[in-house]
This record gives sequence, structure tokens and C-alpha cells, in this order.
Amino acid sequence: MIVETGHYALVLALALSALQAALPFWGARARDGALMAIGPAAAVAVFACVAVAFGALTWAYVVSDFTVRNVVENSHSLKPLLFRITGVWGNHEGSMLLWALVLALCGALLALARNAVPGVLRADALAVQGLITLAFLIYIVSVSNPFVRVTPPPAEGQDLNPILQDIGLAIHPPLLYLGYVGFSLVFAFAAAALIGGRIDAIWARAVRPWCLAAWAFLTLGIAMGSYWAYYELGWGGFWFWDPVENASFMPWLCGTALLHSVVVMEKRDALKVWTILLAVLTFSLSLLGAFIVRSGVLTSVHAFATDPARGLFILAILTFFIGGGFALFAWRAPLLRAGGLFAPVSREGALVANNLLLAACCATVFAGTLYPLALEAVSDDRISVGPPFYDLTFTPLAMATLLLIPFGQALAWKRGDLLQAARRLLGVTGVSILACLAIVYAARGGPALAVIGLWLGLFVLAGGVNEIVSRSWRPGISLATALRRAFGLPRSAWGAAVAHAGVGVCVIGLAAQAWSVEVLAVARPGEPLRAGPYTLTLAETFSRNVSNYSEDVVRFRVLDGGAVIRTVEASRRFYPARNMTTTEAGITTIGFGQIYVAPGEATKEGLGVRLYWKPWVLLIWLGAVIAAAGGALSLADRRLRVGAPALSRARAKRAKALAAAPGEAT
Repeated sequence: MIVETGHYALVLALALSALQAALPFWGARARDGALMAIGPAAAVAVFACVAVAFGALTWAYVVSDFTVRNVVENSHSLKPLLFRITGVWGNHEGSMLLWALVLALCGALLALARNAVPGVLRADALAVQGLITLAFLIYIVSVSNPFVRVTPPPAEGQDLNPILQDIGLAIHPPLLYLGYVGFSLVFAFAAAALIGGRIDAIWARAVRPWCLAAWAFLTLGIAMGSYWAYYELGWGGFWFWDPVENASFMPWLCGTALLHSVVVMEKRDALKVWTILLAVLTFSLSLLGAFIVRSGVLTSVHAFATDPARGLFILAILTFFIGGGFALFAWRAPLLRAGGLFAPVSREGALVANNLLLAACCATVFAGTLYPLALEAVSDDRISVGPPFYDLTFTPLAMATLLLIPFGQALAWKRGDLLQAARRLLGVTGVSILACLAIVYAARGGPALAVIGLWLGLFVLAGGVNEIVSRSWRPGISLATALRRAFGLPRSAWGAAVAHAGVGVCVIGLAAQAWSVEVLAVARPGEPLRAGPYTLTLAETFSRNVSNYSEDVVRFRVLDGGAVIRTVEASRRFYPARNMTTTEAGITTIGFGQIYVAPGEATKEGLGVRLYWKPWVLLIWLGAVIAAAGGALSLADRRLRVGAPALSRARAKRAKALAAAPGEAT
């Protein structure tokens, strides 16, 4: 009965989303407040219905209801409860239901933001969001229904892919969906602005919180996915430029450019057309990612569907919204009034350069991701585009972007002085160079590109700190006064500085991997193995049985100067339900670095093992968390909580009188 309730709730959500798409849009055109008021109520109701459906599917997984085909194909009664729950979105149908849940959540949050968004803009945005939700609910109900029954039901399920039975799966997909599905709301705002023909600073103020939230969640989602791949797949890497990884990275690059462009639009009423275009592009890339993952055009540990019918349906959704968004843009953009002017050397100019570089970065990832797929589609040739391509194309553009960040922070709005900005950054440059030289000296040299990357990370980190210091302290000011000024700065200023500092920390971690050490060896009891500055010895091997798998465990001692400082366990697991073996890497953290142990096959000579010493590797993910925290801090800014400015009651009455009788107004 609970499963049927979930199915009915999903169908009801479909009908309500049709009302959400039609009635507020009609009301906005007719200036009918009653019809416009239906939009928020319908959006909340859609979310409630989709939440009921999602809860029903989760319940089916928790109780191992093997009358539901989706549960049979992706669960097992012996699986731990946590992994039964995460199995809900560890498959195609469940992940699409999670997608719909996030879409509905975005609509409901907008519906509840009564004072943050002007009425007509909110009505049109809710209508567009309802249309997107409607399209995906039709897709789920028609070709990806997670509530299909199976008769007769089997006694046991087929279990979930063991690689996905991990705590990372409990965190990574929801965060990722809150990110790039969250950009659907930014797309809805852009489409609403184009429909209404009004794009100004009020629109930018209204859309900026949603853009910030989506960007922060997407940052965390990508970081969590990277860490999951790092420790779960057993290959010692954290990024492989896999097409599915790129599918989430492209919206992040475009969304980062959009976030900076919205700031310029809010501050200077400029870059209107470019900002709207970025909003359309960001969500378009999110839809493209959905197509790549779920169409069957590639095989990946991340990819779900291989059914061509589903791929064609998603392609139709992608074509409708991307084509519709660009058609609307082509129709309305030429009619938009130009915004404020600014000098090329200014903070606005630096942000424009930042946008262009980020767009170029995104274009290189786009080309590297889609070119092999397009080539295979039109010919029998198969090629792979991997790290060498991105090292030659993406890396130089990314380095130029990083170099620009502190200069952009140091320039004034509207008209800046490049020489003065350079003087302000003398201390930042000196500190970052000295710190870089000290690190390289301690590491006894290193690759030139890694040294440059390390300096850029330090330069960006120091630039973020300098942004707060330069706005709070001047020569002759006491420390107490400087601290008071610092804490009095807007939270958006703190958020930007923290986010940029987080990017710097992440880049430092990435550059430090040039000093990582990899060792392929055969481990025998008591024999020492070197991993960077540490020594490992094989202590013992043993077997153990867990609820739904058995594993052979190897335990190593980690020694520093002859003293045992850590122990680390790695294993090879066998899942009988799937008849599948996985490798579980052993990881131990020392400072910000990690020793990584990936066991191989046991032979007569000993145990094959791959050892890594990865200095400062945790900074990669710590930097992403810091950057996302900066986004959250910006969201706490009072100006964003209050929302878009509105006319006072007296000014509104006067404006209405002027519109009614312009000839009589004085």
C-alpha cells in the first residue's frame, strides 16, 4: 500500500506541476493576483507529493520489499541499513526521483521566499520551474518508474554494485544534485526576466542567493565525488577527467563565471546580456550532464542507464529547454537596454576577464568531453581524451585565472589604478614567493610547473587574507580598531575572501601532488618498504566475514625513525550476491598528507602492493570545503537575506499615479 501511495503521489505531483507551469504564467500576463497566487501553493504541493513518493521508495528499500523491481535489482536483505537507504539513489530510477525531488524543493523554496523576489518575476520563475519539473516527472512516470512491481517476487535481491556501497554515496549525489539541479532555479529566473523584458540590479539581487547556494552545493558535491573515487576505486587518484566527472565540472566552471557576473550586474547594472547567457548555459550544461550519464552513450562507474529509449527522452528534454532557452535569449536579448559603463582597468574589468577565462576553461573541457563521443557517432574511430590534453589546454587558462584573482580584489570599482593595485599586492607577492621558496627548499626542488602552481595557490590564499586586512587596517590604526572594522565588514566581503582563500588552499594541495611518491612492491612479513619519508612493514594478514561480504585484510605498521606511529588496514572484499571482488584501499593521515595502500594479488613471493605517499593531499578537499563555506558566509549577508529592494508604499502610490495620469504629474 505504501508503494502504491508513492506512485499515486508521483502522478499527483505531475498534475500539480502542470498547474504550476500554466496558471501563474497566465496570471502574470493578465495581472491577475489570484492566478499568480496559485503558483506558490502548487509548488509547495508538488514538493510535498514528490517527497511522499521519495519516502515511499525509501521505505521499500528499508524493509526490503522485493515486490518492487527497483528494490530487487539494487538491494539485498543482508545489506546494512545505511546502504539500503543510499541504494535508493544508487540506480537510474531512484536517482531521477532524487533529481525531481530537488527540482520540487527549489520551487517550494522560491514559493516561500515571499519578500525576496518581486511578484511578477516570482510568478514567471515558478512557472518555468514547474515546466522543468513537469518534463522530468513525465519522464519518470513513463519510462523510469521506480514503483514497477515484479511478479512473482524473488526471495532475495540482486544487491547494489559493491563500489556504490559506501558512505560517500550517502553524501555525494544529494550534494551534487542540490548543486547542478539547483541551477535550474537560476535558469528559471533568467527565462522569467526574458519573458518579462526586465533585467536590472533588482533581478541580480533576487537571483544571487540561489546562485550562491547552488554553487556552494556543487562545489561540495564535486569534492565529495573526487574523494570517493580517491579512496574507493583503489587507483590512488582523485581526478581522471572522466566524461562523467566533467559533466559536473562544466556547470561548476560556468556557474562560477555566472556568480561573478551577477555581482557586476548587481553593483554596476552592467553585463546584463552576458549574465543571462551564462544562466542559460549553466543549466544547459547540467542537462547535458544528465544526458551523458543516463543515455548510455558511455560506460562508466558513474553512469546508470543503457536503455536507448531513456536516452532519447532525456535528449528531447535537453533539446526543448536548451533550444527554448537560447531561442528566448535570441528573441529578447537585442531589446535589452545597455547597463552601466566602467573602465577596462577596474574591478568590473577584472571580473569580465575572469568570466572570459572561465568560459574558455569550460570550452576546453566541453571539447575534450564531447569530441570523442561525436567522433564515434559519425565514424568507427574511437579515441580517448585524457590528462595530456587537459594539461596542455586547461591548465594554462586555469593558471591565468588564478593569477587574476588577487589583482581583481585589489582594483577599485568603475575605474581602477593598476599600478596602485600592484603596490597593494607587493606584500602578498613577497610573502607567497618566500613561502614557496621555503617549501621547495624543504622538498629539495621539484618540477617547474608544480612550483608555479604552488606559488599561485599561495598567492591566491594570501590575496584572500589581504582583502580583509586591507579593508580593515591602515598604518597608525590600533589592532582593536582593525579587528572591529574587520568584523564590521559585510558578510559577502568575508565570503568572497574566504572562498578565494579556499581556492588557493585547493591549488596548493593539487600542486603538492608533484612531490607524491608511488611504489610498486611485493610485501613480505617484517620486510621494510619505503613510502616517501616513512617505512611500512607487513604486520599480519587475516580474514573476516561481514553481513553481505567477506574480506581478506592486510595490516601494515607505519614507522618514522624506527618508531611505530600508525597502523593501516587494506583489504580485498568478495560480495557473493554480485559475485564481485573489490579492493579497499588503506589510508592513514599524517598532518595534511596521507599514506595510501592498495593491495594486489597474493603470490608465492608475497603480496603485491601499491604504496603512495601523498603530501598535503587533504588540502585539495579542505580547500573545496573552505570555498563552499565562503559561499555560505556570503548567503548570510543581511542584504541577501532581506532580498531584492522594493518601492516604499508612498513611492509605489506615486508611481501608480504617474502611470495613470502622466500629463498631470508634477
